[in-house]
Amino acid sequence: MARSVKKGPFVDLHLRKKAETARASNDRRPIKTWSRRSTILPDFIGLTFAVHNGKQHIPVYVTENMVGHKLGEFSHTRTFKGHSGDKKVVASSVKSKK
Repeated sequence: MARSVKKGPFVDLHLRKKAETARASNDRRPIKTWSRRSTILPDFIGLTFAVHNGKQHIPVYVTENMVGHKLGEFSHTRTFKGHSGDKKVVASSVKSKK
């Protein structure tokens, strides 16, 4: 369900303040945050956030296309190892190479 336009996007206050100080001082270091729920604002374009994924902080460089999304969308919490492949296809491709 989408958020009401009247309420506006949610951004943690401490994150907004850190972004403003980084923008004012031209600080290029990543802004470390645990706030995966914060919405990316147009003011964040060009900044790098280190978003926590539960284990470590993942650097996320904000571009124009990310505006309106949440920070957590770009810091995945689970590692995908891949689906198990079909054994027949792998074996037949190895035989054909010989």
